[in-house]
Amino acid sequence: MSESQSVESGPEADAPVYDTTRIFTVPNILSFIRLAGIPVFLWLLLGPRWDLVAVLVLVVAGVTDFFDGYLARLWNQVSRLGQVLDPIADRAYILAIIVGLAVRTVLPWVLVILLIARDVMLATLIPALRARGFASLPVHFLGKIATFCLLYAFPFVLLGELRFSGAIVFSTLGWAVVLWGTFFYWWAGILYMFQGLRFIHRTPVAR
Repeated sequence: MSESQSVESGPEADAPVYDTTRIFTVPNILSFIRLAGIPVFLWLLLGPRWDLVAVLVLVVAGVTDFFDGYLARLWNQVSRLGQVLDPIADRAYILAIIVGLAVRTVLPWVLVILLIARDVMLATLIPALRARGFASLPVHFLGKIATFCLLYAFPFVLLGELRFSGAIVFSTLGWAVVLWGTFFYWWAGILYMFQGLRFIHRTPVAR
């Protein structure tokens, strides 16, 4: 097994097809831009506290998150780097948002610990997966739903902290989606865990 494979090529899925090995494709550049927005978001949130501009950064991140995958498939620019960058950017944004909002006392720290604990749990699988020649587990639909809920709910929660007539609507909707997103996030995490353990059990260590 080569490092260019993912667990999708395991016994329960077909081998993934990478259309290009190039690094600087349009989808990858969009992912780089999304990653570069993380320190900008944290500075806006914790420094001058320009919350509306911080929300705008999150909106731009959400748009690039959609288009990098869409363009990769449309222009045949699916790459191994892109498939690694995309989930890393998602995890990094979720971490930056929840820690930043917790520092601002918008989110309780117990929620931050709960979300981080899920990723720490899955990180325990990485050494065994890499020993078998794979970098990560394939993303499934429930995981995408969970990430979508969290990435789009927290900006609503932040808007709900502002003082304007419709703030309560944003706050209520945002917190409702946060709770559902957290539930789906852990549900997907448990499925990933079982999938990873099953694969590790069935696959010998790669030479």
